Amino acid sequence: MSAVQSTLVMGILNITPDSFADGGRHFELSNAVERAKEMLKEGVDIIDVGGESTRPGSERISSEEERNRVIPVITALKELGAVISIDTTRSEIAKLSIDAGASYVNDISGGLSDSKMASVISAHPQVQYIAMHWRGESKEMQSHAVYKNVVQEVREELEARTDALIKAGVNPDQIILDPGIGFAKTSAHNWELLRQIDRLQLMGYPLLVGVSRKRFLGELVGSPNPDDRDSATVALTTELARKGVWGVRTHSVKPHLDAIKVVKELFG
Repeated sequence: MSAVQSTLVMGILNITPDSFADGGRHFELSNAVERAKEMLKEGVDIIDVGGESTRPGSERISSEEERNRVIPVITALKELGAVISIDTTRSEIAKLSIDAGASYVNDISGGLSDSKMASVISAHPQVQYIAMHWRGESKEMQSHAVYKNVVQEVREELEARTDALIKAGVNPDQIILDPGIGFAKTSAHNWELLRQIDRLQLMGYPLLVGVSRKRFLGELVGSPNPDDRDSATVALTTELARKGVWGVRTHSVKPHLDAIKVVKELFG
């Protein structure tokens, strides 16, 4: 049996008052730093800092507000020795975050929201760029959850994004893809993408999957409270790790690292 790649855990650090699972908990700088310290102690691989909620229906904030939320946190996390990702669709915020110490740019729009994003990424070849499948802003995205074949269409749209990014100067080695679970997808679409995740892996790019505490898991296990969906999330992490997915994006850290260690022991 071939060796299984060890899946990375990207810990979510939302610097927002209104994110669906943990909005407001880490909004203050001191709370954000304490949460980062907890994740680092547990062994998190990457900390993903986000200053703007992307939950369905959310309104956008100004670039100035986003900057004021995330840059102090990134600066503080860099001093702690964390590997940092910035979760943003704005090229201006990506550039400032890279200058402050971010090694990853996690863009849910895959460069569609800001035409200058590709040039920022190409100018920083040391940075990894996570391009997610996206069909519109949070306020309207669920109206675009219409597919004849969700796996095929997501793959084709991600291929179009990678082609455009490379044409704009981004090195293919910088690119990580994300199928966008929960973004312009129904629960049925989410499950079909997860069942056929290997078809997206065959594209040849590392794959990040974010399912942590999302609504479709709550619907399955009868948990309206996002905090009660961790066990279901860990179950998916176990299967994704077994399939050698590059990374999972999660709210909790240790349970996912433990699950990945078990998979590595069994199949590694």
